[in-house]
Amino acid sequence: MFKSPDTAEQLIWHSNQQSNDGQMQHPTDSPSWRNIDYRWPSFANDPRNLRLALGADGINPFNNGLSNRYSWWLVVLVAYNLPPWLCMKRKFIMLSILIPGPHEPVNDIDVYLESLIDDLKKLWVEGEPNVYDAYSKSYFTLKAVLMWTINDFPGYANLSGCVNKGYMSCPICGDDTISKYLSYSKKMCYQGHRRYLANHHPYRRQKLAFDGEQELRRPRPPLSGEEVLAQQEQIKFSYGKEVKKSKKVDCPWKKKSIFFELEYWKFHHVRHCLNVMHVEKNVCDNLMWTLLNIRHKSEDSEASRRDMLDMGVRADLAPQVGEKKTYLPPSAFTLSKAEKRTMLSSFLNMKLPYGYASNIKNCVSMADLKIYGLKSHDCHIILQQLLPVAIRSVLPKHVRVTIIRLCFFFNSLCNKVVDVSKLDKLQSDVILTLCELEKKFHASFFDVMIHLIVHLVWELRLCGPVCYRWMYAFERFNTVMKSYVRNRYHPEGYITESYLGEESIEFCIEFRKESCKTAGDPKDQVRLSGPLSVVKMKEVEEKERDEAHLTVLLNNSEVFPYIM
Repeated sequence: MFKSPDTAEQLIWHSNQQSNDGQMQHPTDSPSWRNIDYRWPSFANDPRNLRLALGADGINPFNNGLSNRYSWWLVVLVAYNLPPWLCMKRKFIMLSILIPGPHEPVNDIDVYLESLIDDLKKLWVEGEPNVYDAYSKSYFTLKAVLMWTINDFPGYANLSGCVNKGYMSCPICGDDTISKYLSYSKKMCYQGHRRYLANHHPYRRQKLAFDGEQELRRPRPPLSGEEVLAQQEQIKFSYGKEVKKSKKVDCPWKKKSIFFELEYWKFHHVRHCLNVMHVEKNVCDNLMWTLLNIRHKSEDSEASRRDMLDMGVRADLAPQVGEKKTYLPPSAFTLSKAEKRTMLSSFLNMKLPYGYASNIKNCVSMADLKIYGLKSHDCHIILQQLLPVAIRSVLPKHVRVTIIRLCFFFNSLCNKVVDVSKLDKLQSDVILTLCELEKKFHASFFDVMIHLIVHLVWELRLCGPVCYRWMYAFERFNTVMKSYVRNRYHPEGYITESYLGEESIEFCIEFRKESCKTAGDPKDQVRLSGPLSVVKMKEVEEKERDEAHLTVLLNNSEVFPYIM
């Protein structure tokens, strides 16, 4: 990167762009960035030193849908030194490790990461000497720091060493997670969001509206890196699938993360980021399946009603067992067939700008009154934009308003510019929204993904805008890597060969005198949406523009009366 004058200039963009106006537009403005500047000023003195993020994800190279018969993992790095328009682009996503299949590494991923960790330790302690900077035309010692990792929830557990199932599946709360096993639904429930409210909030003493108990507890602050390291050092863990893994009883950790071998890792505010993309996907699916009452997927079932009876709440919704079938009284969020048709017809008839989202109407089935096949970005658009419009004429007002507030929360969370002064109100609003959801939805609705919503604002405050910490860029990169597979016998070899060839060609293009764009570089043209999406922008001189303006006026019938 530093042998290209243009790229080398962009890599020091962040040194003059930090803002003090209370707005976060880039990780440069976040407390995590300033924490590195404060603790290691010698590292921060040279703006050319890289600040990296690591993303790891497993994919199926054979385009077999959700089949997991063959899975290999890509471990990539991105540099946050670059400006926003280049930071997460494909050209600057660096493939560092390709873990071969056919099975995913799970907890043994640390074995494959050892070489990368050794390189990161060298880049932190010694650095890479005699790196030529083509912009300043000088040599320097390049150093780098890893700020955090970006993964889906299973990958989060594998890299951080935390447990992602059972009573302590929240990686932020740890052993302070409030959870309950639902015997009829046979799943874990994560309620207890009232403890995040103010001490004297009236919801804390209400029993029947929630889980049948008062809530007088306060949440524990997230553990620091030193505290996490102290707990993980007590874990006895052995790699390999045939060796029985033992751990400390009642501990939320299953191993010591290999990232703690980096001497700075324990001092980071946030070490592993929750992926908002997958949180949105799971929340949207859970909400849509429950509202449409899709069989075997809805959280409104006979088992969930019996769980509520065991908790001593909502006896009016108890299943009524008949001779032939069991009748379930309608809940507050239950939709009639007419309301389902109204809601789905809204999705069916919505017209969106070109390229704004996929064709949502292809996922709607009016015959079955279902919606299926939603991808992550579809859920992103539905939850933030379309769902509040689709339910505006269905559901009782108190239920409709609560769901719309949840949609507005995700809309505000994903803003590219974050106003720090509004984060306290955003946090208090989402806690109140989750408490309102507890009053209206059954306990089985609140899986761990619903609970993770509580911690998203905390990470937003420390790490900056969400768009630099979700996996959309990595998913697109994985799609490109999958397209390189031409032979199923050795897919990893084709990926490696094609990627190295692309990197070599891009490097050579930097030294051509003619201007040309490389793969993964954003276009300079302004992309319009809607009917004008195929129009190409062209710059004209002032005289030519005035002549075109005059021609339009002279051919307009409304101007004829004013022509002398």
